[in-house]
Amino acid sequence: MGNKIVTAMELAPKTMLFEVEAEHIARRGKAGQFIILRVNDEGERIPLTIANRDPEKGTITIVAQEVGKTTEVLNAMGPGDEIHDLAGPLGKPTEIPTGKTVVCVGGGIGNAVVWPQVQALKDAGNKVIAILGARTRELLILEDEITEIADQVIVTTDDGSYGRKGMVTHALDELIDGGEKIDEVITIGPVVMMKFVCKTTEPHGIPTQASLNPIMVDGTGMCGACRVTVGGETRFACVEGPEFDGHQTDFDELITRLSYYQPEERASLDNHHRCKLDAAAEALERQD
Repeated sequence: MGNKIVTAMELAPKTMLFEVEAEHIARRGKAGQFIILRVNDEGERIPLTIANRDPEKGTITIVAQEVGKTTEVLNAMGPGDEIHDLAGPLGKPTEIPTGKTVVCVGGGIGNAVVWPQVQALKDAGNKVIAILGARTRELLILEDEITEIADQVIVTTDDGSYGRKGMVTHALDELIDGGEKIDEVITIGPVVMMKFVCKTTEPHGIPTQASLNPIMVDGTGMCGACRVTVGGETRFACVEGPEFDGHQTDFDELITRLSYYQPEERASLDNHHRCKLDAAAEALERQD
């Protein structure tokens, strides 16, 4: 079956990093691309960013935050376990300029996308400033890895437990108001955060790419689940994205579409928990 997990480590509560054997993807993957996996033959298909890759070892790194049944099952796996299937690299890579000043704005699990973007931007000779946001210090991920690469890193937390208190947009405003010549902004994180990052840059005419995270199923553009509206036109994030012009993106529509299946997702997770409890009870009975 392949796709064996080599390393599993906790980055933050309910957030795991996995290094997985995937030689083909490790050779071909680029910043901004993603994979789609199933944890077992009855599992749903979920997209996860290629956070890092090692072509020599034939491994890729993915980061998963528990938000439903599939990610809960995935995050319970460990070294030696095998992911049932894993497809990629999918999507278009990040467009990497040269000799520019680029600000990468990440929030929460979005820092897993910022990491490879910063690496690719630096390799191309750009000045890179990373703004990393989280609700609290314990939820901040990959700060050290990004700090090793970026020219400057600014950390914000909603509660002020680490870095600057406030939102990532506050730090971005300070950079702009302070006279930093910013050629481009790339943002990835919660949809509301990306919306307001784009609202922050738009009056200044700073080109801004947003890495969108709609519902995805097949990853080939056939099912249409990943459709988003950009510039008044329907686009398919899995094959035409996931990065689009943030100033042209209908974020409100994306927020609405992401909520469509929340009742079914909650029911699936609740059923999974009931099955686990039933299995534990049966195991205790057999011991008796």
